[in-house]
Amino acid sequence: MPTSYPKCNPTEMFGLLVLLDSHSGSEDVALLARDLDLEIDEIFPALEYSEVLGLVQVADGRATFTEMGRTFVAASIRERKALLREQLKRTTLFRTLLRALESHPDHRLTDDELVQIFSFTTARADDAVQNIVNWGRYADLFRYDSEDHSLVLTRRPSSPKGGGGRSSPPTPQPSGPAGATGKKPPASTLPETGSRGAASATG
Repeated sequence: MPTSYPKCNPTEMFGLLVLLDSHSGSEDVALLARDLDLEIDEIFPALEYSEVLGLVQVADGRATFTEMGRTFVAASIRERKALLREQLKRTTLFRTLLRALESHPDHRLTDDELVQIFSFTTARADDAVQNIVNWGRYADLFRYDSEDHSLVLTRRPSSPKGGGGRSSPPTPQPSGPAGATGKKPPASTLPETGSRGAASATG
């Protein structure tokens, strides 16, 4: 996939996709621009990135949902984030950023390092950073530390949620006879199986 820099933010692209969905998933680009009260060239950034992410196809001046695009607009917010996360990781730009973040000892990139990565784009570095951070935050890939002026890889806990420490080993059962009541020691209870609801993703 060719390197593409997102010239729109997620909200702008979502607005276009919602409008396209209201036109049964296929419409002339000029009519979409008119419905948004925009010039046709003003919707090109959102349309272009929708196409880069495999959500829309544009041919002969007409935009049409792909199967993935239809799945996206019908999905929950959480499902949309997951889908976009996978699609962004397939683009050259985000794949390059993630590899750089993963290989860095602190899993972060300074502004200067970002500018070097963005040198292959024609976009202004500050515009590039802002849009890329918007997409990375929405898809929960990374965040921007405004105090350190650096891009930081989002950490996902791989261990189960809970108290943080190791669970205590089971208490050994006495090997001698049962107590005065003559009853056997109770069987160890099963661990709690009630799962907590997954935390809502933030964008």
